[in-house]
Amino acid sequence: MQTAASAQTPAPCRPRVGLFGIGLNTYWPQFTGLKERLESYIATVGRRLARPDVDVINLGLVDNPQRAMEAGHEFRQADVDIIFLYVTTYALSATVLPVVRRAGVPVVLLNLSPGPAIDYARFNAMRDRTAMTGEWLAWCSACPMPEIANVFNRCGIAFHQITGMLEGDPAVWTQIDQWVDAARVAHVMEHNRLGIMGHYYTGMLDIYSDLTLHAGTFGGHIEMIEVDELSALRREISDADVQQRVDYFGQVFDVQPDCPPAELARAARTSLALDCLVDRHQLGSMAYYHMGTGSAENEDTISSIILGNSLLTARSIPVAGELEIANVQAMKIMDTFGCGGSFTEYYGVDFNDEVLLMGHDGPGHIAIAQGKTKVRPLKVYHGKVGRGLSVEMSVRHGPVTMLSVVQAPGGKLKLLYAHSQSVPGPILEIGNTNSRYKVPGGVRHFMEMWNAQGPAHHCAVGVEHIGAKIEKLGRLLGVETCQIG
Repeated sequence: MQTAASAQTPAPCRPRVGLFGIGLNTYWPQFTGLKERLESYIATVGRRLARPDVDVINLGLVDNPQRAMEAGHEFRQADVDIIFLYVTTYALSATVLPVVRRAGVPVVLLNLSPGPAIDYARFNAMRDRTAMTGEWLAWCSACPMPEIANVFNRCGIAFHQITGMLEGDPAVWTQIDQWVDAARVAHVMEHNRLGIMGHYYTGMLDIYSDLTLHAGTFGGHIEMIEVDELSALRREISDADVQQRVDYFGQVFDVQPDCPPAELARAARTSLALDCLVDRHQLGSMAYYHMGTGSAENEDTISSIILGNSLLTARSIPVAGELEIANVQAMKIMDTFGCGGSFTEYYGVDFNDEVLLMGHDGPGHIAIAQGKTKVRPLKVYHGKVGRGLSVEMSVRHGPVTMLSVVQAPGGKLKLLYAHSQSVPGPILEIGNTNSRYKVPGGVRHFMEMWNAQGPAHHCAVGVEHIGAKIEKLGRLLGVETCQIG
């Protein structure tokens, strides 16, 4: 039987980033060394784009319309997710349009000068005016930008821009890294397999999601799963494996002394069955809810699911309760950005300390917890069937980002986010995830502004401030983004 340590997160194929530069082949016989110099610029960007989890497809310098057509086919055959176009010098828009049009993926224009400024004294001291022109052309990246933008706009091609310097400009590379991260997240979402197990909580109208809309916006596959399947898998778990998982709980969690051994064993059996379920369907995320009434076995399964789902969430397979499909999408986005993404909702307001209390029952993202996550026994799951073990944790103190995937009027999704701070202080020790947040503008202003955007009552919280990456992800997906604060 598979253990938590050996279970693997489903891994989609690696995202691919395309890179090419543009120039004008007429220049090469006129200006000695210009082509080689521009190619060195492109090579510099290619080296900086390289990272272990991304493949870079570098087509080098495209300098004529025929090569542009070939490059478009090559990017399409390589199945790139995003293209960086380095505008190295003046080039005809006819060397750009065929590449981007054929590839059909988002494009980021790099308008990067080799440095902060031409050395005017050295430049003007050059005696050869042909050499002077060649030197100027090596600094001429800004020249064709309006031409390219004009053609893209007229052809209905969305584009994004980064303006700055090739060397000595950290802001440029921060933006490039953000675009690559956003493209990687979009790629993961495109290939994600989302499991849906159970049914909605009756009457919770705000979380009812249009599954076709989600598939059309994020991509991926949605797999419908029966709770009965998980119950059947539980029957196949051996007692020896259950004991190993109980021991593993003791390593991962701060198991409180009042947790009954029988409840730990029950949770361990379900946790192992969840691992099998995830592997069988190759799930990258899951939303679940089930009352379990009328079937003692299913009630036993669903009331012992919290610890196993917390382990899955910590392994980048986020699990959302109450069948909150939109929110598990938000959790998957946050986790793929490397920031976690814990299931949460308003819990209350502390007007004395000006903090918003937020948390949720059910699984938590224990990998972003402040300290070790406690496991506590509950005699009743409020509003739900059954009793058993639950997790109590706070999100790590420091900067956090809240993200909600909102089904907006008009049948579109949008990304709503806010930068906040997780702060220390007393929490409600009720066996749930629970944190204190300093929110932008104060609690009164924040709640009114957040609520006005019409999100469901859940959101995902992850560590770090990643709004710039969320904005770029929204642009890649073609969805609206909205920041509160």
